[in-house]
Amino acid sequence: MVMCPHHLSSRFPQMTDEEIVVYARNGHSGAVDYLITKYRHLVESKARVYFLAGADTDDVIQEGMIGLFKAIRDYRTDRLTRFRAFADLCVTRQIITAVKSATRQKHLPLNGYVSLNGGACEPDSDTCLLETIPDVQVEDPAVTVTRERQREEFYHAVYRTLSSLEAAVLDRYLEGQTYREMSQQLRCGTKCIDNALQRVKRKIAHLQQTMEAGRLC
Repeated sequence: MVMCPHHLSSRFPQMTDEEIVVYARNGHSGAVDYLITKYRHLVESKARVYFLAGADTDDVIQEGMIGLFKAIRDYRTDRLTRFRAFADLCVTRQIITAVKSATRQKHLPLNGYVSLNGGACEPDSDTCLLETIPDVQVEDPAVTVTRERQREEFYHAVYRTLSSLEAAVLDRYLEGQTYREMSQQLRCGTKCIDNALQRVKRKIAHLQQTMEAGRLC
């Protein structure tokens, strides 16, 4: 039985991103629209974090959207990486490439590239969750590629340590959802959400310490 496009689109909220990407790559425009709408907040967040002084934020957002389209086009379902992590990487890479290109064209020093300390933080915490994930800076291309690979490997390692609930909470946390929104979507109390997020933070901190210790050996 072939499912009509409208009926299929109504099921997207109950499907995983990885499942929706398959439909998007098979030409289902509704699937593409759904992912673009869902991840626009991610793109806008990146545009606020990575920008070239004096540039139009809308231009940076447009570059980020190009990165998102590339993520949908290039995502491989046979890999362990979640689509959210892959999209984050592609959007960041596209914005950095655009910034470096603009810097070269305008003959500006690399310090024209500004990184803001953005991201969703807890009021009583001194450290943002995103700060614990290795960042990608504008530098030598070979070093940038290495850092991007390390970032992707870190995402792999993080998600392998998480339970299904913890992974779902982390995904939504990185999307900027509130505890109330997460609670409604995951059908559990805000205390459960908070406990899961605290476990995620501890696991990320422990994993980062382990990886740093390994590099020092």
